[in-house]
Amino acid sequence: MIAILPNWHPMLVHFTIGLLGTSVVFYFASALLAKDHNWKQQWRHVANWSLWSGCLVTIGTVFAGWYAYNTVAHDQSSHAAMTLHRDWALATASLFLILGLTAVRIVKKNKTPRYLFLSLTAIAGAMLLITGFLGGEAVYRHGLGVMSLPTVEADEHQHPDTSPHNQENSSAHQHHETTDESEPHHLDELMTPSIDVDSDTEINEHSHDAEMEATTLHQHQH
Repeated sequence: MIAILPNWHPMLVHFTIGLLGTSVVFYFASALLAKDHNWKQQWRHVANWSLWSGCLVTIGTVFAGWYAYNTVAHDQSSHAAMTLHRDWALATASLFLILGLTAVRIVKKNKTPRYLFLSLTAIAGAMLLITGFLGGEAVYRHGLGVMSLPTVEADEHQHPDTSPHNQENSSAHQHHETTDESEPHHLDELMTPSIDVDSDTEINEHSHDAEMEATTLHQHQH
């Protein structure tokens, strides 16, 4: 597994984000409940245990991330990206560790988290989101820690779009093609003039009679 996954940071960091993020959510959820609500104490326990277990995983995540920082191949732009991610990660981890120790003291004294603790929890949660974004940017934008990338060609492994909107467009396109194939015959029939032989013959006879009458009238005048 180590040959495929050069370091354990990508695996551990998901537990860090999940557990610490859960603790932030349940701290604020419990604070919004009424004092006599049955779930208030339960949600506070969930928040505490998520915070403490997240802090333990974070210690391993930081060490694995430090190892990755010093071992992955990188260039100048990716070095700046992973350095920024490292700085935010160290600051975020430090704040959550402080909150974890503070939560232990709060539980021992049988107290409830105050506004200062909740404010720092909100700041730590925002820093966690920023750190996760910077880590994803270092991997997906700069390719840090990626051993190989797929060679994408135009005709290889295309996923068909099976969405209802695409199917409607496909059906409309097929109907349009079918209509286009049948339209030229219909248009030819519309554009081709219909010649009535009897009508043309009658018109010619009337024209001839008119010419004869004009000739006779001219002779009588002379």
